[in-house]
Amino acid sequence: MACKKASDNLIFSSLACLVLVLQMSGASCQGVQGGYWFPGSGVSASGIDSTLFTHLFCAFADLDTTTNTVVVSSANTQPFSTFTADVQQTNPNVVTLLSIGGGASSPGDFSNMASQTSSRQSFIDSSISLARSYGFDGLDLDWEYPESDTAMSNLALLLNEWRAAITAEAQSSGKDPLLLTAAVYYSSIHDGISYPVSSLSSSLDWINMMDYDFYGPGWSSVTGPPAALYNPGNQVSGDNGVTAWLQAGMPVQQMALGFPFYGRAWTLQDANDNGFFAPATGAAISSDGAIVYNQILSFITQNSATAAYNSTYVSNYCYSGTTWIGYDDTESISTKVAYAKEKGLLGYFTWHVGGDSNWALSQQASTTWNS
Repeated sequence: MACKKASDNLIFSSLACLVLVLQMSGASCQGVQGGYWFPGSGVSASGIDSTLFTHLFCAFADLDTTTNTVVVSSANTQPFSTFTADVQQTNPNVVTLLSIGGGASSPGDFSNMASQTSSRQSFIDSSISLARSYGFDGLDLDWEYPESDTAMSNLALLLNEWRAAITAEAQSSGKDPLLLTAAVYYSSIHDGISYPVSSLSSSLDWINMMDYDFYGPGWSSVTGPPAALYNPGNQVSGDNGVTAWLQAGMPVQQMALGFPFYGRAWTLQDANDNGFFAPATGAAISSDGAIVYNQILSFITQNSATAAYNSTYVSNYCYSGTTWIGYDDTESISTKVAYAKEKGLLGYFTWHVGGDSNWALSQQASTTWNS
């Protein structure tokens, strides 16, 4: 939970901050202002303006399916091993976490690893060793997504054993315990399967809710707000996801709201029908319609595109001819961060920092959170 403004109850604020300090070695009363980075993001680790973040996630380490260990590819050894030193040049206090998995990894591989005690142990031990050798302050699991009730049960076992190993390692080494987080589906239920919320809350420092990719040309035949905070008459929204997690029992102070620094582009069926939920014929600009924020700004400038903000959905969009893009700009980012503060969430994160334009979105998020 973020520190309250001075006008709020001072005693409650002090207690809330004390809880955070005791619960999380790496997060302070600033809460979590997080961002993910990967080597091909378009910005170097040393080029990140880390003063705008409290936590930075380095993505992705991989699961070796032969040994069930966490590994980093040879191409990423250098940027990963120096990531913490690089981002701390600008902000010595920024906390770094090594993220494992990602959307390109196979959920079945994680399911197989988590199904046996011995393979879970190999995964856990290697993750801790790798994080320590590279100087990270924590570990982040990005398993997208456990695909059965059995996989969810094994996820619970994995997290419980991981937390116990982290605690034991800290005690034996005399170091602060590593943080342990997870990037999760926007809702506590995915394809009818429920997350083991009790294990998540007891074993993780917090969860990163991926509140985006609600609409995209690969799975939506109409345009839509890719990361809608609200969606009247529809269950798919960031607010709905937050509510579902809370109703499932996840503590509000262990939840971070996610938003994208990229959008999705469609080809309109009719250039004159250019609002939300307009018929579309498929992706525009890229094969899956993905386009990062700085490229969206260039598209608007180069094509004299019409840009608009919709406060009902809390989403921006632009269009030129038959090309239509839904995305987040400063208006929607500010509203989402203000929402996270009002709800008492721990903070927010973005995928990914390289998509920003001169740090405009990151600055807007930080300013809103700290105001």
